[in-house]
Amino acid sequence: MNPRLGALNPYPFERLRQLLAQAGPTAPNLSPISLSIGEPRHPAPQVAINAMRNAMDGLSAYPPTKGEPALREAISGWIARRYGIPAPDPDTQVLPVLGSREALFAVAQTIIDPVPGALAVCPNPFYQIYEGAALIAGARPYFINSQPELNFGYDWQSVPPEVWRHTQLLFICSPGNPAGNVLPLESWQTLFRLSDEYGFVIAADECYSEIYFDEAAPPLGALQAAHQLGRDDFRRLLCFSSLSKRSNVPGMRSGFVAGDAALVRQFLLYRTYHGSAMSPVVSRASVAAWNDEAHVAENRRLYRNKFEAVYPILKPVLDVEMPDAGFYLWAGTPGSDEDLTRELHAATAVTVLPGSYLAREAHGINPGAGRIRIALVAPEHDCVEAAQRMARFLREYTPPR
Repeated sequence: MNPRLGALNPYPFERLRQLLAQAGPTAPNLSPISLSIGEPRHPAPQVAINAMRNAMDGLSAYPPTKGEPALREAISGWIARRYGIPAPDPDTQVLPVLGSREALFAVAQTIIDPVPGALAVCPNPFYQIYEGAALIAGARPYFINSQPELNFGYDWQSVPPEVWRHTQLLFICSPGNPAGNVLPLESWQTLFRLSDEYGFVIAADECYSEIYFDEAAPPLGALQAAHQLGRDDFRRLLCFSSLSKRSNVPGMRSGFVAGDAALVRQFLLYRTYHGSAMSPVVSRASVAAWNDEAHVAENRRLYRNKFEAVYPILKPVLDVEMPDAGFYLWAGTPGSDEDLTRELHAATAVTVLPGSYLAREAHGINPGAGRIRIALVAPEHDCVEAAQRMARFLREYTPPR
């Protein structure tokens, strides 16, 4: 067996399952409401469903690893429209993938040279795929803690030069999971300067980029930032996006990687052996989804309505602010996040995720401790019902000593 498998940590939802088992049965008169997992539950768009139904002839052909030209062109066109930049070359700078999760893990296996001391810088809290990808590739994660006073951003200057010298890959998520913070242009400028100086690759996870509140102010993207800073070759930069959350099709497993042509070429070589080729059926449904914005705007409206309904209920009883984007509330808790999650579930049948499960102890603290992540993915009436139950519970809650 690969000995690196032993370094992988339990996934947050396995830890959550064990925690909730301690709570015992919930009140039988309450229907369970889960706000713990960031799984989209809005209806899939009809435009993608129709395209998939009309593409069943694609089942009789092997798919190309590089992806169908029509899909690469659709992705390139979407990037240009969304970010107001010249369209990336669909032949050399765009690669369809089976969802951003698969690609984020695989890219580390392509980029990291597992020499002694190899590092991958990860935000903290973070999406656990970053950590697992680094460990299996033979690098050690170096965690940079989010700072509430920086809108849950990062003090890049706090990372010692010795760490940067050994860094081969940096993962960043914007809009962030779990805080929904969007990286400003100044932070991208700092990261590009550090990448130039030390030679590491930036993997920008942008799976939440299309869930935001102001239609006139979409979040800044990595390729957009690079263009604004005169880096149209996207050197040492790859961005990862997905239809899962944008288009409510997590079961399609469809996304893309775009950026530095030299890195895309090497990633394609890896994937030729890895066997990650998208079915033509999914590919044609993906073309339809990337070419349609009406369903995406409707998706945002549904999330916006939920935030407008839930936030005023929870704000008086939790330390919580509206995020820049995404579908999470990242709330401070009275007392331990684990205790609150367990007791909340027992009393109200509402499930949230302890923030400490999304982070690691680093630099003396776990930056997720004392917080919970609330995913507003359920139907609006369920989210409102859950918020009302939580508010009643929290008004009477005394943290255990």
